[in-house]
Amino acid sequence: QLQLVESGGGLVQTGGSLRLSCAASGGTFSGYYMAWFRQAPGKEREFVAGISWSGGWLNYADSVKGRFTMSRDNAKKTVYLQMNSLKPEDTAVYYCAASSKGTRWNMDYWGKGTLVTVSS
Repeated sequence: QLQLVESGGGLVQTGGSLRLSCAASGGTFSGYYMAWFRQAPGKEREFVAGISWSGGWLNYADSVKGRFTMSRDNAKKTVYLQMNSLKPEDTAVYYCAASSKGTRWNMDYWGKGTLVTVSS
């Protein structure tokens, strides 16, 4: 059983930056594909970024490519999402998730989320 706790959300102005963290506990972190999702008010949850267990393979939603960077530190059992050039449409609750199957389409564990608000 893996527990995930996100942190780093907050209020930022358009064009600003934030760094989200997701700390894992309770399991073998290095074997999991990790991903960030987000859910804006009134919208469905959407995929943002994902990283393989080794960190050698990454993928991003088109809406965040070139602005967001995901990374992981297996020794610290933590993944990060560096968000630059933030836009009001990035406002959402951001969730960290883990998959033992290596795919964003089948996540086994979820955090409770951290709120990011981008003001215009």
